[in-house]
Amino acid sequence: MSSFEISLLVFLCLVAGFFLGRWLQYRLPNHHLSKESQDTIKLGAGMVATMSALILGLLVSSAKSSFDTVNISIAQNGARIIQLDQLLAEYGPEAKACRDQLKASVAERVAKVWGKSSSTSGLRAVEKSTAMLDLQASLRRLTPQTDLQKSLLNQSLQINADIWQSRLLTFEEQQEPLPTVFLVLLVFWLAMLFMSFGLFAPRNVTVSAVQLICAFSVSSAVFLILEMSHPLDGLIRVSNAPMLKALELIGH
Repeated sequence: MSSFEISLLVFLCLVAGFFLGRWLQYRLPNHHLSKESQDTIKLGAGMVATMSALILGLLVSSAKSSFDTVNISIAQNGARIIQLDQLLAEYGPEAKACRDQLKASVAERVAKVWGKSSSTSGLRAVEKSTAMLDLQASLRRLTPQTDLQKSLLNQSLQINADIWQSRLLTFEEQQEPLPTVFLVLLVFWLAMLFMSFGLFAPRNVTVSAVQLICAFSVSSAVFLILEMSHPLDGLIRVSNAPMLKALELIGH
């Protein structure tokens, strides 16, 4: 399921919890809704609300951290690509084919990860891409003639290996970041919380509208968590500016 579908399902669960509470309000005996019962239920609801708020905050923080990590990784790779191109330019005309291959691989990655017409998800594009391995093989076929060329080639091979390793780490870090059971339990807590709201809420349009807005706000937070947990896919993606800048500077 997509992030939007999951967040919509969360919204419906919370709304269902609220209206279930409203329904129970008219079905339970009066002594179940006494002042003492209300105080006890509100105390329990406050505890659930505190736990839910804490978990939501931790999830948002974790998702934002994951998002920032990938964003920094892409910026670092953009800088490494520019540096690699400069080393190959200094190597000499023999490395012209490698420079062209590097530029083509960057253009291909930008098109696959951020392109509107791409049918492959950004994460799968990173997984399936072997352009940097092909470039590594091309670099190894170079035959340096001077000590300077040997040094430049060694540096180029190391930078290219660092770029490839960074891509593998990005792929591995994005594997199922949010366990399903964790999300189900969180939604259950929130639904029970909204049910307690409906249990004592006055029956008027204003209260219902406020509860709908609250349910929308919570489901929006879940949507942000799911989106930021997959920085290369969905509506909220990491910026492609470092790669576009690298593509602009290399190959000249």
